[in-house]
Amino acid sequence: MSLLSVQNLSIGHEGRAILTGLNFTVNAGDYLCIVGENGSGKSTLMRTLLHLVSPIGGSIVYGDGLHANEIGYLPQQTNVQRDFPASVREIVLSGCQGRLGLRPFYNAGEKILAEENMARMDVARFADRSYRTLSGGQQQRVLLARALCATRKLLLLDEPVAGLDPKVTAEMYSLIRELNREGITIIMISHDIAASVRNASHILHIGSSVFFGSTDAYLRSETGKQYIVNAGEADDLIRTYDSDSPADTKPALSGSQTAGSEGGDIHAC
Repeated sequence: MSLLSVQNLSIGHEGRAILTGLNFTVNAGDYLCIVGENGSGKSTLMRTLLHLVSPIGGSIVYGDGLHANEIGYLPQQTNVQRDFPASVREIVLSGCQGRLGLRPFYNAGEKILAEENMARMDVARFADRSYRTLSGGQQQRVLLARALCATRKLLLLDEPVAGLDPKVTAEMYSLIRELNREGITIIMISHDIAASVRNASHILHIGSSVFFGSTDAYLRSETGKQYIVNAGEADDLIRTYDSDSPADTKPALSGSQTAGSEGGDIHAC
């Protein structure tokens, strides 16, 4: 079932479009990675999906009873946010703000939900500690617990492993995969193309060209192949893809798209 449908969307800043004619659909259970060159509009797109920025044109349609205030969001952190002087429990509980309505205080159910999500992300032992004293990886787990308080359906993650060391990065990717297996739909911005094609069910590439489709189709596409080459990952990724696919079922890797779509219009920032 479709959770999110983007139709002929145009996004940009102060009325100036940086991306137009964008179409894609996210179904329940998908794991979508948004990739592409710096400055192509990935974070602007995510903020537009969250209604934090108004689209210049087109539409964003939620399905399956989803509302904008029921989406969990893990943004990129600024230095000021990393130094925020609140307890871990307060940070996580703030993820329930979309449920408050006109109530001034959290209710017992919301407090229980925060405790459950702290335990789920293995940060319950830090509940009374100041957020600012935690390591980068611990802070990301806290923010993921906060995002889970807002949703049971859809998580939007803006570069959730930025600045983390390799061990903690691997742990974070493992957490996100497990959440997806549990039924939470993932939309994640990533500059890590190797991790994206390893974990995601679908890829949305925006940049000098635009692609949306399955990960397999992306690896076959001219857009995907060129981006992978530019990222220096071509040999490993294409070798892995070739070895995993029976020779008689593989299309030529020069190819036209059948399971994905390339198109859309992109304008420089």
